[in-house]
Amino acid sequence: MGIGRRLPKPTPAELELLRTLWALGPSSVKQVHEAQQRERPDLGYANVLRLMQIMHGKGLLNRDESQRSHVYSAAQKQGSMQTKLLDDFIHKAFAGSGKDLVLAALRGDSVSDAEREEIQRFLEETRND
Repeated sequence: MGIGRRLPKPTPAELELLRTLWALGPSSVKQVHEAQQRERPDLGYANVLRLMQIMHGKGLLNRDESQRSHVYSAAQKQGSMQTKLLDDFIHKAFAGSGKDLVLAALRGDSVSDAEREEIQRFLEETRND
């Protein structure tokens, strides 16, 4: 992959597959399919194979062909991809304001009391940095 080349933004199905690969580490199509079957029992092996081949073609996955079963891995680390997607979302949905994103999340029902406490501790710890 050339320097400066932007990776495409993954589709929801591709992001789901990336989450599986980030959890498993480098894996064969069979391993990814088995892991995905826990959440989506209707998902066929051929669909997973096709999606992984497409993702490899797009540059979202690396493929090691040195073994009998090809081993795939995410081209970007989870944190790096999440940061890229979050930056894009903040820019599009919140006019570039991270503060507005955080306030919207805290106003909603998606942040538990325990998570709020963790966020508060983080803010207090980083205040003195």
